[in-house]
Amino acid sequence: MGHSITDRTYIQQHGSNVVLKHGEEDDQFVSDCGERVLPWFAIRVRSNHERVTAVHLRERGYEEFVPCFQIERRWSDRRKRLDQFLFPGYVFCRFNVEHRLPVLTTPGVVSLVGFGKTPSPIPENEIQGIRRMVDAGLLITPWPFLQVGQRVAIERGPLEGVEGILQQVKGKLRLVVSICLLQRSISAEVDRDWVRPIQEPTSKIILNQPLARISIRARR
Repeated sequence: MGHSITDRTYIQQHGSNVVLKHGEEDDQFVSDCGERVLPWFAIRVRSNHERVTAVHLRERGYEEFVPCFQIERRWSDRRKRLDQFLFPGYVFCRFNVEHRLPVLTTPGVVSLVGFGKTPSPIPENEIQGIRRMVDAGLLITPWPFLQVGQRVAIERGPLEGVEGILQQVKGKLRLVVSICLLQRSISAEVDRDWVRPIQEPTSKIILNQPLARISIRARR
């Protein structure tokens, strides 16, 4: 069961965006190119079910996103690079929130992340920032959630156009990009020449506050 049935719309794959051609517009976002797209939502899944759930969502016709990074594991006789999830326990997915039952009944799904009785959409620029960092091939890693600090824009290099918070770690600059709804962040090392401040620094405090989340339970 895909979007064309559950959302009662005709949608077209357009690059990394799904463009809504007909139907309700209340739950749409506008992409950078001015087209209306279905919003992203965060899906909480069972432990170690990120990949399984993503495959099932894709088979049902949904656009899903499960960003990964690589770590190196050492054994006595060898080394191996392994894929790890940047946001373990979550899968991102575009869908019409008014027709979310096929998502909730997908194997591995526990709940949809939101505040109150409705799932909360994730801003398009947050997902695109994460996607750009993953696709750039840079060394990225999960990072403590940052809410305040020096906000910058990347003007050159593989992350050109991405905005985030600049931090300095062991003498090297890192760009931190966050998913605010989940209060989780990732970071990538950047060159000093790439960045341009987009507002005056307000604070260097790192906020790691627990997420106040009300989940919408999946039907069994």
